[in-house]
Amino acid sequence: MGSRKKQMADAIKEAKKHVAFAKLNNCPTSPRKMRLVADLVRGEKVDKALSILKFNNKEASGRLEKLLLSAIANWQAKNEDADVESAELFVKEIKVDSGSMLKRLRPAPQGRAHRIRKRSNHVTLVVGANNNTQS
Repeated sequence: MGSRKKQMADAIKEAKKHVAFAKLNNCPTSPRKMRLVADLVRGEKVDKALSILKFNNKEASGRLEKLLLSAIANWQAKNEDADVESAELFVKEIKVDSGSMLKRLRPAPQGRAHRIRKRSNHVTLVVGANNNTQS
């Protein structure tokens, strides 16, 4: 029983070796605007995703480009012996969740006030290698 658990743990560890992730927390952009850019790079190869983000003129694309470079660096730290070009890295998963909201009041006519919600988001980006069995 103990050896089987060890084999399963080794298999999981080997599978996780081909995957790296990076997180961006409390990014002061609304989740809807960030999802527009995230949908452009989901499932793309890393070099194509970087060029898409570099030449996109939205503000969120600069933040996602930096996050993707961080995920690639994390993958390189896990796999020092492997080469990034030969591994054919791709954006396996990109998830945009809403973060905390800053609530402010804006004066409105006739003594009223409207609530302004300044939204933020959390982005999780997972990069995977294409040369393994999972895709």
